Amino acid sequence: MGNKITINTDIVKNKINKNIYGHFAEHLGRGIYEGLWVGEDSAIPNTNGIRNDVLEALKKLNIPVLRWPGGCFADEYHWKDGVGPRENRKRMVNTHWGGVVENNHFGTHEFMMLCDLLGAEPYICGNVGSGTVQEMSEWVEYMTFDGESPMANWRRENGQEEPWKLTYFGVGNENWGCGGNMRPEYYADLYRRYQTYVRNYGDNKIYRIAGGANVDDYQWTEVLMREAHHLMDGLSLHYYVHPGGFENKGQAVNFTEEEWDVSMEKTLYMGELIEKHSTIMDKYDPDKRIGMIIDEWGAWYDVEPGTNPGFLYQQNTIRDAVIAAVHFNIFHEHSDRVQMTNIAQMVNVIQAMILTEQDNMLLTPTYHVFEMYKVHQDAERIEMDVNTGAIEENGYKYPRVSATASKAGDGTVNISLCNLDKSSAVFVELDVRGMNVSELNGRILTADEMNAKNTFEQPNYVQPTSFTDYKLENNKMKVELPSKSVVTLAIK
Repeated sequence: MGNKITINTDIVKNKINKNIYGHFAEHLGRGIYEGLWVGEDSAIPNTNGIRNDVLEALKKLNIPVLRWPGGCFADEYHWKDGVGPRENRKRMVNTHWGGVVENNHFGTHEFMMLCDLLGAEPYICGNVGSGTVQEMSEWVEYMTFDGESPMANWRRENGQEEPWKLTYFGVGNENWGCGGNMRPEYYADLYRRYQTYVRNYGDNKIYRIAGGANVDDYQWTEVLMREAHHLMDGLSLHYYVHPGGFENKGQAVNFTEEEWDVSMEKTLYMGELIEKHSTIMDKYDPDKRIGMIIDEWGAWYDVEPGTNPGFLYQQNTIRDAVIAAVHFNIFHEHSDRVQMTNIAQMVNVIQAMILTEQDNMLLTPTYHVFEMYKVHQDAERIEMDVNTGAIEENGYKYPRVSATASKAGDGTVNISLCNLDKSSAVFVELDVRGMNVSELNGRILTADEMNAKNTFEQPNYVQPTSFTDYKLENNKMKVELPSKSVVTLAIK
């Protein structure tokens, strides 16, 4: 039997929350400083200290939400050090990431300005690991209270008259690890206590996100849901693709065919994790009121040779584009429970959208997938039946094709297809039901080599082009997907 995908355009499953396309920017390496923030005095063109080239590129992604300041950094971050005149801000050592000095020049006001410039909602992660209840409570008051209070008055003194709108607030990060090495029972009690003081001021309503499990720690999810489900709006989950395991993660560019295979199999594992954690959440929250918030995901490799190991700087290839696309297809499939995800990270760190080198920047293959997939934001997921077989190589098994489809507000149906095969093209028949196809446009991201990347010398080596390898007849499309490719088709 040939490869066939049936797309039932008249059977709508649920809405794909645009926040599935969220991002994450931590005080780590060159992610914030140099990547996003250069300061007003920089020779690099900037808007109030935010570098213009990066800002303009990121705007094209329609970023819905941005998580900050960490990550592990969040549980050693004391927000009061990062407000007020910059020359007076406290300098600290970033103990988690490279032991460099953090000058706190990028703080709450700068972050909120960045979100405003991007048109993204802020998602702030509070400090449970080394911070106090009072500190967290006062941060929320500082940002969101409109009345007369010490924190609100201080915010006004620092130049922000009106309170900010803040929806998403995380109560701690990875408290099973760098956020305090806590047991789930202990963190559940701390979560209950801390979230009490994350108050709603005026008409600002906060969506409280509890720190969830590391990969397959189902006991953590069980305890958190049992003890605190009635006090949370979201529960997080962290999972990274490490081809070589956590200690020796594997190289970002000079990888083997076997490493491609293990990367694909590990990417697909995200689906199993979502299903199993969801089953536990369903027990306590059958109506799916609580969102699963996958606020750290991505492919994490060993750092580039010669770079600071604490900076987590890695290159980005067509393999990463495929990994990102497959993740999105999985998130869509579970969009009844998955309400936000945040890729790690935005610039210069792990699976980044953008890499910079002084005043140069480039867009990574992953950036292009985010741009091609933005059509699915807040669209309605359409039922699909995918029969394209599996690849079994080097002891690993994964589907040949991963796919998703959604209907936008204007009725356009967007279909995204991903060929996971590193060496062979695949022919697929698409049977579109429930509409008459009169117009079709396509775009493709692919490359000849499995480790193709963009460099500062060749910044556009991997980029989307128009896709024309299809034949349309009686609402059936015959499509040829080149190896290691991501395709998005728009049909009307």
